[in-house]
Amino acid sequence: MGHSNNVTEFVLQGLTQDPEGQKALFVIFLLIYFVTLVGNLLIVVTVVASPSLGSPMYFFLADLSLMDVVYSTAISPKLMMDLLCGKKTISFQACMGQLFLEHLFGGAEVFLLVAMAYDRYVAICKPLHYLTIMNGQVCLLLLGVACIGGFVHSVVQLLFVYSLPFCGPNVIDHFICDMYPLLELACTDTSIMGLSVVANGGAICMVIFILLLISYGVILNSLKTCSQEGRRKALLTCSSHIAVVVLFFVPCIFMYVRPVCNFPTDKSISLIYTVITPMLNPLIYTLRNTEMKNAVKQLWCKKLTTRRMRRCHPY
Repeated sequence: MGHSNNVTEFVLQGLTQDPEGQKALFVIFLLIYFVTLVGNLLIVVTVVASPSLGSPMYFFLADLSLMDVVYSTAISPKLMMDLLCGKKTISFQACMGQLFLEHLFGGAEVFLLVAMAYDRYVAICKPLHYLTIMNGQVCLLLLGVACIGGFVHSVVQLLFVYSLPFCGPNVIDHFICDMYPLLELACTDTSIMGLSVVANGGAICMVIFILLLISYGVILNSLKTCSQEGRRKALLTCSSHIAVVVLFFVPCIFMYVRPVCNFPTDKSISLIYTVITPMLNPLIYTLRNTEMKNAVKQLWCKKLTTRRMRRCHPY
């Protein structure tokens, strides 16, 4: 069906219609967005500036943090702005843009988490060949595959929605432009389209989530042969990865592995992987990683020392 619609903008109902509640949520989300930016950018700067964090694991961690920054920026500023506005509108083109960015970086993160799991598998199960297998070219290749996978997934989702006719209601019962709320507004039968969305989104998430759990199960099983110190370090690293995987995949599976329908809990579930998870990722990886914590301390101690020296010797 060709693209044909009379809708030039959508109205987002947001999270609540209570003015006092909106003000409170604005403060909360502003704080969350600030912590998300600072935490993720701190990881990126620390990895780039610290020679001790030159392993592939930290390369992928910095990439994940960058994706979280952009992913969160595609959602949070508009969400906060709507909490302060009387009428929450978004143009058709801006809605499509938000949908594209959301699925681009969300999809890329899915594949990047697979690359991170493979990195941990090689590091723990094949330690003697780790640097040979996970060389610079392989890391860049895995990152490229993740970005291409996210791009293809996002383009397919966008083409699905863009080809639909929107000729009547334009009120989206959500705080973002997403697939199922938009499909419900289309002036045509979207049951077949809904199955395509499940195949392109939900099924991929489900399969990858199961494969990731199996891979981490294999990794944890292989720790029996490691020393006590090696087992402790590997458990800390893997537990951080598993926590991030569960936080990201479980809400996504709930949202996309089902027919086209909307539930009252959808907004709360969407908040987990669009707003909360990007904030928690740097906290999970940093607080449970001794090397990262030491690198952050050294980086900021070095900066403070440099500033003091400049004050004492301005010329």
